Amino acid sequence: MSNLLVIGAQWGDEGKGKIVDFLSPAFDIVARYQGGHNAGHTVYLKGKKIVLHLIPSGILHADKIGIIGNGLVIDPAAFFKELEDLKSIGVEVNEKRLMVSRSAQVIMPYHPQMERVSEAQRGKKMIGTTCRGIGPCYEDKAARWGIRLADLLEPEILREKIEENLAIKNKILEAFGQPVFQVGPIFEQYQRFGEKLAPFIKDVSAYLYQQSKAGKSILFEGAQGVLLDLDHGTYPYVTSSSCTAGGVATGLGISPKQISGILGIAKAYTTRVGSGPFPTELKDETGELIARKGDEFGATTGRPRRCGWFDTVAARYACRINGIDLLALTKPDVLEGLTEIKACYAYEYKGSKLKDFLSDPYVLDRAQPVYRTFPVWSGSIHCLRDQEKLPAGFVDYFHWLEDELETPVGIISTGVAREDIICFKEKCSRLLGTKAEQLLEGL
Repeated sequence: MSNLLVIGAQWGDEGKGKIVDFLSPAFDIVARYQGGHNAGHTVYLKGKKIVLHLIPSGILHADKIGIIGNGLVIDPAAFFKELEDLKSIGVEVNEKRLMVSRSAQVIMPYHPQMERVSEAQRGKKMIGTTCRGIGPCYEDKAARWGIRLADLLEPEILREKIEENLAIKNKILEAFGQPVFQVGPIFEQYQRFGEKLAPFIKDVSAYLYQQSKAGKSILFEGAQGVLLDLDHGTYPYVTSSSCTAGGVATGLGISPKQISGILGIAKAYTTRVGSGPFPTELKDETGELIARKGDEFGATTGRPRRCGWFDTVAARYACRINGIDLLALTKPDVLEGLTEIKACYAYEYKGSKLKDFLSDPYVLDRAQPVYRTFPVWSGSIHCLRDQEKLPAGFVDYFHWLEDELETPVGIISTGVAREDIICFKEKCSRLLGTKAEQLLEGL
């Protein structure tokens, strides 16, 4: 196995940052393929919390190359802030360690304003976006109005594109009583951004092809989760990019054949940020307790996450449409101390039991979860690193999940630290090959 995709198997926030950070020593390149700075990947390094938004989590390892693909939308100010934040903790990142695709779209100053207008017009049906301009930037990409990073390097082209955009955007903003934008200040600011970004801007697709031919291994990193995918998530309560395995090829300019294996990440319960259907949501003291114990607040916005029991109907769907080979289960220790633990294995809908996930919100809003109840296990999982010490009750729980999801669990995260992890050698070896030995030696 040379190249591995790490993907969120729920509604995002599953703990991908930590898992990518853990896996990175076994790979040469870590490449991200979609999303923007609305995503937050949290890694704890020597007890310090680090949140990455655009730069791949593997960048914390000094000998790794980070790639930001064409499937992302880039806010230059956010990009440079992240570089400065990394520098402040002793992580030096330069153009030799980090490359950004020429074809990545640029978030312009009018995009956040357009998003605020759009969200306000939705009223009670608002998506619950971060209003950082992600969606409108992807809209412009699809409508062929977008400005790409390569355009920042060509002043005449950049100015022309800004003029064309503002001729439309200002009319829309005026219609909603919003302030309009001037061409000059935006052009000057983004021309300066282009000068600073120039060393990082590369033909990422060609680079990855050449490195693969040379035998280098790639770890692909996604943002958000499968259930927020633009096509396969709970539309319209989704993100604006392709979070599924299919997004890797388009988001980086590689062949699907270059994905050798897929690791899905799921919490031992379920969370969701923003609006949209959530069949197993707990709107009671148990949900509040899980949120407190799990520190369930958005890494990017600080917004509280909605919490609920594990949903195998949704997770099975994620495993199926992505071909997930192996699962990493995170935060099982959060469930300790509850009076009981539940997991959904089907939905009741219009007098029938559904075991296949339907992404339509009007179905999921009416679907009633059917639960299996588990006894709370004795003994603690928190910070365990030895699989032999896992409580028997928890082992029963995750074996049941494996059966329901038809996918093996090979990694269990037991705490926030890089070392708080359990790998099942046989299962991981089937996916990771000799890399599994390398990772286990590092624990």
